[in-house]
Amino acid sequence: MSMLHTVNKSPFENSTVTSCISMCAKDSSILFIEDAVISVMKSTKFTEMIESSLKDFKMYALKPDLEARGLSLNNVIEGVEIVGYEDFVDLTTEHDSVQSWL
Repeated sequence: MSMLHTVNKSPFENSTVTSCISMCAKDSSILFIEDAVISVMKSTKFTEMIESSLKDFKMYALKPDLEARGLSLNNVIEGVEIVGYEDFVDLTTEHDSVQSWL
């Protein structure tokens, strides 16, 4: 069963990102939305964790949320796919279930 995990909190705010990654089954997908998009930026203390997790999970970041926070799309970790709202909808229908990490 494939699962899409959505994370919306900054990793600097709480441990939701770390908890999500540690509890996800391999072959799951993770979509970073709202303040969680900071998780996929290069040169943070979370960069190494995200890069190593890309071996086990597909990761996505919502483009409008990156832009709304003034984050450069060029600074997103390589391997993280930047998606729009239509892609977000597609991801929810392509997976068997969705788990929201709040």
